Amino acid sequence: MKHNFKVISLMILLFLVAQIVGLVVVDYYNNSDLPLGIEKPEFDQQTSFIPLFFFMLVATFLILMLFKFKLFWLWKFWFFLSVFITLIISLNVFFGIIFALIFAFILTLWRIFIPNPIVHNFSELFIYGAMAAIFIPVLNLLSIFVLLILISIYDYIAVIKTKHMIKMAKTQSKAKLFAGLAVPYGKNLAILGGGDIGFPLLFSAVVMMYFGLGLFDFRTYIVPLFSGLMLLVLFVYGEKKKYYPAMPYITLGCVLGLGVLLFFV
Repeated sequence: MKHNFKVISLMILLFLVAQIVGLVVVDYYNNSDLPLGIEKPEFDQQTSFIPLFFFMLVATFLILMLFKFKLFWLWKFWFFLSVFITLIISLNVFFGIIFALIFAFILTLWRIFIPNPIVHNFSELFIYGAMAAIFIPVLNLLSIFVLLILISIYDYIAVIKTKHMIKMAKTQSKAKLFAGLAVPYGKNLAILGGGDIGFPLLFSAVVMMYFGLGLFDFRTYIVPLFSGLMLLVLFVYGEKKKYYPAMPYITLGCVLGLGVLLFFV
């Protein structure tokens, strides 16, 4: 196993909770405007995977350049804005805008300047729902499926071939500004990148919207369950201290989950 059973169980639990929280946030903003005047992008649903994939590549390149030239202060500023804004969007669903602003500010400062695993992972649970709420309107089943395939191919190349994703993850971990789940145990650290949480959430949210499923419909959670199961397979059969591209496994889980869902619709 890549990690011990306790750590794997915690990682899977956090992954699934992030998916559920994200779906709650997406469902809320399906009929509501984003706070602070934030506008949703306007792309053609059929081809939206092209600009979204391009933006992801550009963002990855920029982050690598910041690390290469040791511009950690700029990374910290970028990271602060990203976490702060996404937390406001998600927390607004549960607490209203005033408390969302206060809680988001406290959590973001705490996470960046007083690193703590509990605060880190708690804030991660709310970040990806905001991102999904922003991009869901420009996606349909075809575009999100193509996007997952592209991301999976890229993840494989970035981890197995060029290995720049490994370098980026290590640098983020050392800077204690890692985007994703991070569970320390002993001298080890179990991590799951933010994209490995956000992209399956996008797929699950698009499926939920496409089939008109509600939050209290068990079918809504079939896709997250299967993506979580494939992540579990990766953790159980993965080797210690070896990096793996998670998105191919998670994408397979999303597709299997959609296949099972079709039997219930």
